[in-house]
Amino acid sequence: MKTPRRSVIAALAATATLFAGATAQAQAVRTERNMSLDLATQLAAQTVAACSAAGHNVTATVVDRAGGVRAVARADNAGPHTLEASRLKAYTSASAKNTTLAMMEAAQKNPAAANLVHIPGYLLLGGGVPVKVGNEVIGAVGVGGAPGGHLDEQCATAAIGKLQALLQ
Repeated sequence: MKTPRRSVIAALAATATLFAGATAQAQAVRTERNMSLDLATQLAAQTVAACSAAGHNVTATVVDRAGGVRAVARADNAGPHTLEASRLKAYTSASAKNTTLAMMEAAQKNPAAANLVHIPGYLLLGGGVPVKVGNEVIGAVGVGGAPGGHLDEQCATAAIGKLQALLQ
């Protein structure tokens, strides 16, 4: 009579092992949302347009969730430094999943956060804004060229707001 009981226990153990293996496999591969080229191009163009309407000649760089450049738009008369500044702001924002203005302010107030300036590729100046679908960051917009990082950020935020319907 103990043989059927052992068979049931063995079958249950085998099932549990198979289930645990399937769960581990399912967690090994992830699905993530990311920035399409079309969305990135629209965000860059809308950001430059928002700043141009305010009288600022800027460059807008849009990166994907990993910080890779997807699109760049540079206004006529935007300074040459704005290309790299916008890229670094976008990279910083996507990497930290925060605005670069908030990061800059935190670094100024908190000695521990001040060390963020030493991370290669980080630029703690206002103008980097994460692009989100729900709570998931899929990329970021970086803007350089307005007379103040808060103005760069306003342009990026306006562009993201204008394209919010695409971020579903």
